[in-house]
Amino acid sequence: MRIAVLVKQVPDTYGDRKIDLATGLVDRAASETVVDEIGERAVEAALTIKGGAEATTVTAVTMGPESAIEAVRRALAMGADDGVHIVDDGLAGADLTLTAEVLAAALKTLNADLVLAGNVSTDGAGGVLGALLAEHLGLPHATNLSSITTDGTSVRGDRVAEGGTVAVEAPLPAVASITEALPDPRLPSFKGLRDAKKKPIAVLSATELDADLAGAHAARAIVISAAARPARSAGVKIIDEGDGGIQLAEFLIKQNLA
Repeated sequence: MRIAVLVKQVPDTYGDRKIDLATGLVDRAASETVVDEIGERAVEAALTIKGGAEATTVTAVTMGPESAIEAVRRALAMGADDGVHIVDDGLAGADLTLTAEVLAAALKTLNADLVLAGNVSTDGAGGVLGALLAEHLGLPHATNLSSITTDGTSVRGDRVAEGGTVAVEAPLPAVASITEALPDPRLPSFKGLRDAKKKPIAVLSATELDADLAGAHAARAIVISAAARPARSAGVKIIDEGDGGIQLAEFLIKQNLA
């Protein structure tokens, strides 16, 4: 069985994230970048499946600038077998629809039995990439799973829903996405870091994947304006001289909070 798992490089969630006011896009140079943790959890889930199934390989796939290859290398150090990095200057600022189109083109070349991803990234927070990929690939999808197993013929898992849990199953090949309920990702060992340097990473452009994408090097949705975040204003200080409660109530009323 072959598992393709999506990983992503994102701005550090603990850092100061900024928007480029000229383009409306994230200013990636303004903060440190890290591998999205939900993607690492997806890698962990893929490696757990691999550990219980013989002849299973795990391919890490990412799309992003040249620096995004570090996300693939992290997955390789954790135990993935090989990687694919889609890098193309024409894809800068790609929205979810274009991202799904290009990733699907890459995934078609892999003929994976299971495409595995996190349910939502920490930068875009779209939460629909799994379903979009399944549509492009013509595959069933089992998304937002809080547990995942496979017997080689189908993928199964639980999805937390309002008021209960839903058991989900889809025949392979399929697309699945997992939530933060899955186990924490393993830390790469020294041997894993060493071996990762020897594992192959295919670097592809969008046009190498599909000639039809040559004319699609523009996001389907664009930012038409962007403004700087307003500076924080001083708060209102209430000094209680016996009427603190009244002052607080009046303040809440003015703010439409009462």
